[in-house]
Amino acid sequence: MPGVSHTVRARWCDSGHVAGLVAESLHASPVGAWLVPDGDQRRAVLSAVTRIWVDHALLFGEVFLLADRSAAAVWFHRYRPIPPPASYHHRLTAVCGDHLDRFRRLDRLLTVRRPTEAHNHLAFLAVQPAAWHAARTAGLLARCLVRMDRLALPAYAEVATAAEAALYARHGYVAREPFALPDGTTIHPLWRRPAAQPQATRTRPTRRRPAGQERPAMAP
Repeated sequence: MPGVSHTVRARWCDSGHVAGLVAESLHASPVGAWLVPDGDQRRAVLSAVTRIWVDHALLFGEVFLLADRSAAAVWFHRYRPIPPPASYHHRLTAVCGDHLDRFRRLDRLLTVRRPTEAHNHLAFLAVQPAAWHAARTAGLLARCLVRMDRLALPAYAEVATAAEAALYARHGYVAREPFALPDGTTIHPLWRRPAAQPQATRTRPTRRRPAGQERPAMAP
């Protein structure tokens, strides 16, 4: 099996590619099927909605790619409340069409269940389909967690399958009380305490201002 390539931070020009990876991963998932039952529309709608959140993470978190661009991780630094994406209601309405109500319901469910304690939130972990995609996913997750441990905050994620839950458990995540989507799909919240770090290496996450971009009007 070939080695997993190193990890790089995504830039604004990578946003569309990252959204495409996430949409591809969600397309065959139970969550994706519930959000957009129409298989012909699903990939396009998921990609458009995900693009909103990837762009937002570039302002209020970090997005990582394997250097070969085969896998992506989208993180939010929730060490204090962050605002919704700019013009979120209007943008979501524009891209969701008849599926808008399901995306709104999912937003409400996830917001209510999300921990109030400061944490780093792994919103999406996506990989291109391949014979050894599990190795890519695990490699990217492990490298991201090294970075998150340096920030000295817990990590949080939600998954919808037993295989995903098992992967996260191998990286130190502990299951919290599951909850169900309206169609019965079970969502498994997962929580991970940061590994101990020398005091000198503990830093607060900072918002990086992308080149050519103004600072966001509202700070998290």
